[in-house]
Amino acid sequence: MDARGWDERYADSDLVWSATPNQFVAAELADLTPGSALDVACGEGRNALWLAERGWDVTAVDFSLTGLDKGRALQTRHERGRDMHVNWVHADVLDHDFSSDVFDLVVIAYLQVPAHERESVVRRSFASLSEGGTMFVIAHDSTNLTEGTGGPQDASVLFTSEDILSDLSGETYEVQRAERVARKVEPSDEHRGEPTRTAYDALVKLVRTA
Repeated sequence: MDARGWDERYADSDLVWSATPNQFVAAELADLTPGSALDVACGEGRNALWLAERGWDVTAVDFSLTGLDKGRALQTRHERGRDMHVNWVHADVLDHDFSSDVFDLVVIAYLQVPAHERESVVRRSFASLSEGGTMFVIAHDSTNLTEGTGGPQDASVLFTSEDILSDLSGETYEVQRAERVARKVEPSDEHRGEPTRTAYDALVKLVRTA
């Protein structure tokens, strides 16, 4: 889906995604010391806002202006919105230069692009990490297509944790987690899935060591 398609999708409802952060983002990143963070393909900004609320200085990048506008609106309505630092950047992550800044954290949540484009985004965003910085990737796992529920039905935009590590071949890092994780789909979720089924995600958490 291109930027216009995502603009239309975001415009069709109050919020496509929850206003709360992704459950794995919250669980895995809550204990990190706040610094500078990059949210790649941030959508409506739920993860960016959660990070900013916790004291992070966030750069949130997306090609959907409608999604970014909704993120800005959520920040404005937040009781601490004026104290939350989010730089909303309207750009396509497929060719945006992340290296103009150095980040302590990079988050890539549910990026849905073909493998060669994903590798480019992963490598370029990793290059913007400071030594000791954390990269966190969460997305629909390849096995979700046949074993799980909801999510993209196009196998070409799905991947595994092993694929992300392969994307970073030649880089120096320490893996903290790289595995498939289960996610319960609730009746209120907007993922076209049955409430009693389980979705499967690929999760990677690593620290740059050089």
